[in-house]
Amino acid sequence: MSGRIPQRFIDELLERVDIVDVVDSRVPLRKAGKNYSARCPFHDEKTPSFSVNPDKQFYYCFGCGAGGNAIGFVMEFERLEFPAAVEKLATLAGLEIPREENAPVTAVNVRQAELLKRLESAGAWFKRQLKEHPQAGVARDYLQRRGLSQETIEAFGIGYAPPGWDNLLRALAPSDAEKKLLLDAGLLIQRDEGGLYDRFRERVMFPILDNRGRVVAFGGRVLTDEKPKYLNSPETPVFHKGQELYGLYQARRSQKELERVLVVEGYMDVVMLAQNGIGWASGTLGTSLSASHLQRLYRYTTQVVFCFDGDEAGRRAAARSLELALPAMQDGRQAAFLFLPEGEDPDSLVQKIGAEAFKAKVAAATPLSEYLFEHHGEGIDLNNPDGLARLSKLVLPAISRIPGEVFRELMRRKLAERIGMSADRLPGAAPAPRPAILEDSPPAPPPRRPLAPSGHRRVQGSARSALRLLLQNPQLAREAGDTSALSALEEPDLPLLLELLAYLRKNPMASMGGILGYWYGTPEGDLLNRLAAADPVPGHDAEQEFKDILRHLSSRVVSNLSEDRRRELESIPFTEMSPEQKQEYMSLLRARPH
Repeated sequence: MSGRIPQRFIDELLERVDIVDVVDSRVPLRKAGKNYSARCPFHDEKTPSFSVNPDKQFYYCFGCGAGGNAIGFVMEFERLEFPAAVEKLATLAGLEIPREENAPVTAVNVRQAELLKRLESAGAWFKRQLKEHPQAGVARDYLQRRGLSQETIEAFGIGYAPPGWDNLLRALAPSDAEKKLLLDAGLLIQRDEGGLYDRFRERVMFPILDNRGRVVAFGGRVLTDEKPKYLNSPETPVFHKGQELYGLYQARRSQKELERVLVVEGYMDVVMLAQNGIGWASGTLGTSLSASHLQRLYRYTTQVVFCFDGDEAGRRAAARSLELALPAMQDGRQAAFLFLPEGEDPDSLVQKIGAEAFKAKVAAATPLSEYLFEHHGEGIDLNNPDGLARLSKLVLPAISRIPGEVFRELMRRKLAERIGMSADRLPGAAPAPRPAILEDSPPAPPPRRPLAPSGHRRVQGSARSALRLLLQNPQLAREAGDTSALSALEEPDLPLLLELLAYLRKNPMASMGGILGYWYGTPEGDLLNRLAAADPVPGHDAEQEFKDILRHLSSRVVSNLSEDRRRELESIPFTEMSPEQKQEYMSLLRARPH
């Protein structure tokens, strides 16, 4: 089915389903005042900190920060992508999903569907060639020498691209239109002098599946002396190397809960580990790890173990992965680094030492909290004050990039212990002022303290306060008027406030659930989840508070403009000013706050 799911349907779906029923059918809930509570299904805990609010149709965990609407819960709990979660809830609500028939969007989706169909056909053709082609014996012998069973070959859909320049071309592209589709899918290459030929020739073929199990690309392992040894599909409309991970789909299907994911480099590493009962490995398709890779991994697991060769190249790759991992380390997430003996890779090592010994090595991998100090401490003499100061200067900026507040503070304490001083004496020890919502609400219940009354707000006139009010009262957007001038201010969260106001102007009937769904899976969505978890302050005038905040922000714009004009006038010697400029300058001076 092509086309985008309309926002109006998503809003209607969230109105039709009850989040309490959705959650309770998967995690038993208990009534707790006006809300419902349970132990959080997304992290281990002994006392319930997971709360479902039936009025807001919203869930939030005060322990790990997970939160969102019914669609978001189904996505996280069942590890589904957005369209699949919507389809599941729509079935529950007895609704048929409409699709927007916007021509450009439909055209793109139709084109992608056509490419996916050809890639699926190519995967089936490669598998047939491994079984039937007269020259496939060399490929079968290779896989047998590498130790792969027929069951594993079938499970990963491994195939064979026979020798020749146009085997796939002749088999799957009888027309010019089909040839164009195969070219766009990355299966053919355009000759400089004209004409097309097969990209993959005389190679063992590994299909690459996306998170829905669809073939989106291939990796081919050469069986001759041809270079490169491994050849991947190019970037296409349906395949982006910086996002896909080989074997992740199979890993998700192999077990209900992914306790951890081992990130390795090669196709054979993933396949051989799976054959040995380690079905939770995933490969990076010959590219460097990316932030998108990490975001996808942490959607399905809380622990990522990076596996590297023990040589210098492996150490450099580990350092790059460390830099990427730091900003992804929310509280509750873990990362570790495993270095293999030089000359070994996961494929060879698991066959040499066995699955249980290999699992023990993974379990003993160096946690990020230790590797951070190992990496930055390399080559530094830590037996003298100069070396300890140098370590602190290198490690503190890295620690500051950790978003998880608890983990970041624990890392500061570990650094303080290593250099022999108290954590509160480290540079930057005075914590930055926390957002009002975080200062006024507890990290975990019980007890819960209400937000301070509006007359005693800690961050009066802040964009974050306005965001909180809008989430709880979306109709306030009608009172905002023209806010375009606010974009001149440099304040955290102001861009999100302006985006939310624009969204509510386009969707005046949007609910909190609709808003959270729109920003689901983004850093902005995480912030909105935390803000939505706060209870409204009883007895205060939300509309008046919202207007006061916008008025305060607007006055800051005017003040900033006045300051800019004053500085501009001060660049002119007073004796050279015109009478009008002198009068304007004196007025600006009198208006300055003291």
